[in-house]
Amino acid sequence: MCVTGIFITGTDTDAGKTVIAAALIHCMAQTGKRVVGMKPVASGAVQTNNGLNSTDLELLQSQSNVNFPLALICPYMFQAPVSPNIAAAQTGVTISLNKISECYQQVASSCDYVVVEGVGGWKAPLNHEQDVSDLVRHLNLPVILVVGLRLGCINHALLSLQSIRASQVPIIGWVANVLEPDMHSANEVMTTLCDRLSLPLIGHIPYFSQLSIEKIAALLNLDPILNPAPSK
Repeated sequence: MCVTGIFITGTDTDAGKTVIAAALIHCMAQTGKRVVGMKPVASGAVQTNNGLNSTDLELLQSQSNVNFPLALICPYMFQAPVSPNIAAAQTGVTISLNKISECYQQVASSCDYVVVEGVGGWKAPLNHEQDVSDLVRHLNLPVILVVGLRLGCINHALLSLQSIRASQVPIIGWVANVLEPDMHSANEVMTTLCDRLSLPLIGHIPYFSQLSIEKIAALLNLDPILNPAPSK
């Protein structure tokens, strides 16, 4: 399978999707590829002199080497820091998967790779009937699962993987992202996750007190992405 688009999902909000997506963009750009990050739906945006903007999207843009209008790489942006279906309803908007797909196709036609970051977790609602998993099926993209390593992460990771597989989309691998500097039994947790997930480990990211996309990128293995063998 030739991967031109990748969807980054996480075990929960704040699992580290944005940081890992930005680091992947950085890695790909370093290989000479034309790479851009998309965040089709963003909630919790901040009001600026130029309108709403998302700090997550800004980080993705900082690593992308192809520029696109904000309306293409983030067609739905909301200020309320709540589930996107609620934020959209509060502003009288209905999130359309067709509109997101049209934006994605325009972006993908001018790039080698598009790294698409999800919102929330795998089943975060987008409208009355559809959620993030429906969006991924609509875009027909393979998935990378970011597991935020903290108390409860084994259960969250296994449930997320089960749901991804039930959605019948390919999954390339997973990233372990340490969120707690002094996590109890960290080595045992990693061993359990590696055994139970049975997926290629794209990166094991330690806790960083200060964000460094370059340091995180150096710890990622692109081989499962450039030469994927997704699980069934």
